[in-house]
Parts: sequence; C-alpha cells; structure tokens
Amino acid sequence: MTRAASLSEITRADVEDFLYHEAALLDEWRLEEWLDLFTLDCVYEIPAPDRPDEDPAMTFSLIHDHRPMLEQRVIRLKKPTAHAEFPHSRTRRLLTNVRILEHRQHEELSVTANFAVYRIRNGVEVTYVGRYEHTLTASPDGMKIRHRKAILDHDVLDPHGKISIIL
Repeated sequence: MTRAASLSEITRADVEDFLYHEAALLDEWRLEEWLDLFTLDCVYEIPAPDRPDEDPAMTFSLIHDHRPMLEQRVIRLKKPTAHAEFPHSRTRRLLTNVRILEHRQHEELSVTANFAVYRIRNGVEVTYVGRYEHTLTASPDGMKIRHRKAILDHDVLDPHGKISIIL
C-alpha cells in the first residue's frame, strides 16, 4: 500500500493499487482487514439507485453506515448465522476508469471508479454495476477511506432482491 509523505504525491496508479487491494480483501472475505482501510469517522453508503445525489439525511438510502454500524455489519457477515451469506458468496470485483477528481488542500483525495461486482451463490449469478466515489485521507499507515459511496446503475434491484454483500 502506498505510504506517500502527503496526498499531493499520490498518483492515479497509487489509487488504482489501493482500490485493487480493497477489492481483493472483499473478494477474499478478509473483512476485518478491509475495515482497517477506513478512518474512525468514516461513512459507507449505497444510496437509492433513483436518488444517488440526494442528502442521505433527507431521503432513503440502501445503506448509510458510520463506523460503528460498519463494524457491526462486518461482524454479522462473518457469523454462520448470517444465512444470506453463509456459506459466503463468491465474488469478483472488476474496477475501471479510476480517476482522481480533486486534491483537497493536501488533506483529502476525491476519487472515482466504475465497478462490476459478480456474486455467485447457490448456482445463481448476480451482477451489480455502478460507480464508486471515495474520499481518501493520508495516515501514517498509508491511505485511508473517509467516505465510500457505491452508486448502483440499476433502475431496480429485481431480480437482485437485496444486497447481502459489501459492494
């Protein structure tokens, strides 16, 4: 993982490596390690597909977790009693069009990437397609995620039904 002295030194290739590492942790169900990529004041969000830019305090979101809820989500997904994900789905994440949109005062990076997440479970394959928006910050351990937003391109979740994995 990149350990640049400041965010101004980070390149698109560094961001790609970071996002690829994050995707690998999720695909390998190394959720505790994935959680370590986040700041303590983080937000993980999946807005309603028809309102991706709305204020989550004012509208429905599929997921809007601050750090404590995200920690609980990881704990629940790892338990055998999480029937929707036990045994765990097999997933593969493909990322493309990674871009750094903005350096904010050498304190934060705004980055985006397109994604396709393939989920296979019980002989059923489901594909989620959309765009990630990340706000990254620098830490002594490398980049950290302050805000992670997965914006789905789907009009509706049918036949998907629900989202039981971390997108």
